[in-house]
Amino acid sequence: MLPRRPFSTGKMGFLYVPPYRIQGVSVAGEQTVIHIPELDLAFDIGLCPRPALSASVVAITHGHMDHVAGLPYYFSQRFFQKMGVGTCVCHEEIAAAIQKMMGGWVDLEQQNTPHNIIPLAPNGEYEIKPNIKLRGIEADHGVPAMSYVVLEYRKKLLEKFSNVPQSKLREIKLSGTEITQTLQLPIVAFTGDTAMGDHLCRQEFVRSPIVISECTFFEKDHRARASVGKHLHIDDIVELLTIWGAEDVVLVHMSRRTTIEQARAVIAKKVSPSDLSRIHILMDHRTNRGRYEKQLELVGGGEKIVD
Repeated sequence: MLPRRPFSTGKMGFLYVPPYRIQGVSVAGEQTVIHIPELDLAFDIGLCPRPALSASVVAITHGHMDHVAGLPYYFSQRFFQKMGVGTCVCHEEIAAAIQKMMGGWVDLEQQNTPHNIIPLAPNGEYEIKPNIKLRGIEADHGVPAMSYVVLEYRKKLLEKFSNVPQSKLREIKLSGTEITQTLQLPIVAFTGDTAMGDHLCRQEFVRSPIVISECTFFEKDHRARASVGKHLHIDDIVELLTIWGAEDVVLVHMSRRTTIEQARAVIAKKVSPSDLSRIHILMDHRTNRGRYEKQLELVGGGEKIVD
């Protein structure tokens, strides 16, 4: 009898959620890396698939190995391939440990790989692009952990000046009167690994058009496991859908205890018909491929995708 082929691992999930590509690999306990090329950003880096190297910033949610183990390789390869020094944003309480991890690699390789580690306090921000900032939100995972939201800072004319001619507005502005207000517009929110909590009901999550959410457990009898491990269960997602305004909710970090087919069936049973189109499973390659083919057809590029 011939031996079985090796188990297939590491195939990147892909969704196009206009105007962003959301791509990566996320399996609970094994690896999570979620890359959004248009934002030059990755969330977590349990391993480092080649496309993730292009992200100049990696936002680490917490220090578990399946979320951070690929970081030294990420730093090293960006330097080796002359892509610039990579930046890691993380909870301020784990920054020293990450720095120590990198110090161990310096000793082991006997070379100093350039790297940039940014400690972030809860509610702290880091600018990833002009007027685009990453905000950390304290999560609940039993270890120091962050959820994140990407915000666009946009200036808008104050309502009371909406009918004032441009020439007059210039005069008002030159007199020292503020004529604009700064809006903070959520772009993408990322829960990271976390228990259900008030932080997921903050306005950053409620107003974000895209939420990428951990959802580790789907089985009814795994509610207790979710609670003990401080993870989200599909029942939590159903509840959050009633307050999140996101048009697209991307589920990541599924356990291998649940097959994609089982997850689809549970979602179809628990999620209201009006919300079903909002839910996507990042690692559901077949469904996502079909969805992307339809998107191609709509723009006149109806070729089939070949793996």
